[in-house]
Amino acid sequence: MKRTIFIMILFALCLNFNQAHAQRYLPGMKGLQVTAGMADGFHWNGKSDFAYHIGAAYSIYTKHADRWVIGGEYLEKRYDYKDIRIPVQQFTAEGGYYLNFLSDRRKTFFLSAGLSALAGYETSNRGNKLLPDGSTLLSKDAFVYGGALTLELETYLTDRMVLLLNVRERALFGSSIGTFHTQVGIGMKFIIN
Repeated sequence: MKRTIFIMILFALCLNFNQAHAQRYLPGMKGLQVTAGMADGFHWNGKSDFAYHIGAAYSIYTKHADRWVIGGEYLEKRYDYKDIRIPVQQFTAEGGYYLNFLSDRRKTFFLSAGLSALAGYETSNRGNKLLPDGSTLLSKDAFVYGGALTLELETYLTDRMVLLLNVRERALFGSSIGTFHTQVGIGMKFIIN
């Protein structure tokens, strides 16, 4: 009995010692990701501006562990006005390239820098310019365009699930809520092939 247990333990150690890791970041791999987070700082109290973003994207990996990303994002920022909060929303499409510049030997962690082009639409108070107190919003709904610079950390939880942490700076021209927005987010990527 002791001999059988010893052989099983030895066999288990041999399996873990030279464990083969899954192939990651191969050319042609595809992934779907969803992200969410805060924009323009962390404001949890009711007395300051509040902004958040959510997004979804499709990734295609290239040589050297780089990737193309195509997706969409929703950003909402609320402004206090008397006793109400006025929402300003941005709907943007993104197309960009992410360059992997750091990874560990076991291919568990990847750090990438990305540059993306953005285009979309911005609306204030869901298109309703008349406020309950009779005031009129002067900001107009408009098309917005620009780009984003992203720093993203990916860590594999399983062979098909990846945890994402990112920081990005968006610059959108034509916006009534400012040109630059800093976003901090977390997300999940699912490898689909």
